[in-house]
Formats: sequence, structure tokens, C-alpha cells
Amino acid sequence: MTDSRAPGDHGGAVTDLVASARAELLRLRKWPAFWIVLGTWILLNLTFAYLFNYLAYTTGSSTRMSNGLPRDVLLQQMLPAAVPEVFTQGMALFGGALMLVLGALATGSGYGWGSWKTALTQGPSRVAVIGAVVSSLALTVVALVLVAFAVDTGVAALIASTQGQSLALPSLGRMLLGIGSGAAILGMWTLAGALIGTAARGPALAVGLGLVWVLVVENLLRGVGAIFSPIEGVTDHLPGTAAGSLAGAMRTVSGPATPGVLSILSRGESLIVLAVYVLLFAGGTIWLVRRSDMV
Repeated sequence: MTDSRAPGDHGGAVTDLVASARAELLRLRKWPAFWIVLGTWILLNLTFAYLFNYLAYTTGSSTRMSNGLPRDVLLQQMLPAAVPEVFTQGMALFGGALMLVLGALATGSGYGWGSWKTALTQGPSRVAVIGAVVSSLALTVVALVLVAFAVDTGVAALIASTQGQSLALPSLGRMLLGIGSGAAILGMWTLAGALIGTAARGPALAVGLGLVWVLVVENLLRGVGAIFSPIEGVTDHLPGTAAGSLAGAMRTVSGPATPGVLSILSRGESLIVLAVYVLLFAGGTIWLVRRSDMV
């Protein structure tokens, strides 16, 4: 199909982008895998942030299940005021891995199903199509973070009421900081998955490569960096290091941290590194789609 619009018709390009984004959001809403991934993250978030801690608190045991925190500190971590800190702790590793899977499935499945070929050869411009995918994934991340924050606040309020504790919410600034940190962490991993799915041209290989990187490779590289200083500067700025450091910057308690939560970079440095990766992953995905041969 030939695009009859003039090269400077920016209004038409915006219309194509909006229409493509609406179509992509509809595709995601109708896709069972989309809800399975999101539901799994909400379930894991509640399990690790509240269920295990509540069981450790009620049984009076201080084990690895609760990171060895004393009962009084454990209770404070389950109150509404601690939600911004608590709900970001699992995003650096487990939440990031799941969102990377979602991003890889969202782009890689288009090659497996053949829908990319149809959309990019008969529909609007390639930039509009892939821009719609990136935009819809960004909206999904923001919505997921807001839902997780609301669910965690509700669970924390329920625990506080049953234990006779304060129902006071965190300050507005603290809430916005937690939500923004969560969106930055999950958004970066989602776009990383989208890039891998586009590069691999399929969901299976992309998911496998992404999970190996998140769960294995980065940890090994950081271990090597700890004993071989010449590469420490590189390992200190890996995607997982930046995500883990941003989650770690939300911590207010001492003691063992949740797996994936680090204290290598400051909050400002983490945000800068994450912003760079977001731009690289989004730009790389768009560039690959524009340059790829769909035949």
C-alpha cells in the first residue's frame, strides 16, 4: 500500500500512531499471556512482600524468609507507610524478569504469527507501528505499577487494622518517588525485552536469552567485577545494577536485602543510567524494525 500523504503531514503520522496504539492495546488486552504475566507479578509481589513476612511475624520466627528482620521492624515494613519501599524491592529481579518476558513476547510474537509482516507492509508506517508497541508497553508498565501500589496499600491497611497499627499513608512525595522508581525499573526491563524480541525475531529465543541475562549473566559479571577492578566500571552500570540500586535507594532498614536489590549507585546515578538504557532499548527496537526485511 502506498502512503499518499505528503512527507510533512505530521497530523497524519500522529493519527496513525494513535490508531496503531489503540489496536496494540486491544491486542494485548485480548491476549491471555499478557494477563498471565501481569497476574503472576502481582501474586509474587504479594507473596514475597507480605505473605512470607506476615507468616514470619505471626510465628515469631526470624528466618531467611523475612531476611532476618526483627519482629517489630518486620511489622513496620507491612504497614501502609512502608509501601513505597516494600513494593519496589521485588522489581529489580523478579518483576524485571517477568516484564522482560512480556516485552519479548509482545514484539517477538509478531514474527511468529506473521502479524508484523501484514502490519508493516499493508498498514501505516513502520515507525507508527513499532512506536505504538513501545507506547502501549509503557502505558502497561505505568498501569501495572499503579495497580500494584494500590493492591499493596490495601493489603498493608488490612494488616495494620488487624494488628492495631497506624493506617497513616506515606507522604505524597514518598508515594510519587516509589511509583516513579517502580515505573523506571519495570519500564527499562520491558523495553529490554522488546529489543531482544525484535532482534531474535521470535518469542522463545528472546525469552530464554533475556532470562539468562537477568538471572545469571549480570550476577556473574558483578562477581567478576568485584575481584577484577578493570571491569568494575562496566559492571557498575549494567541494567540490573542500575535497577537494583534504584530499588536499594528506597530502603530505610538495614540488614540483608531482597535478591537483586543493590547499593552500588546513588538514586540520581541510577535514574540517569536507566534513562540512557530506556532510550537505547526503545531506539534500538525502532531502528531494527525500520531496517528489517519482513519477507
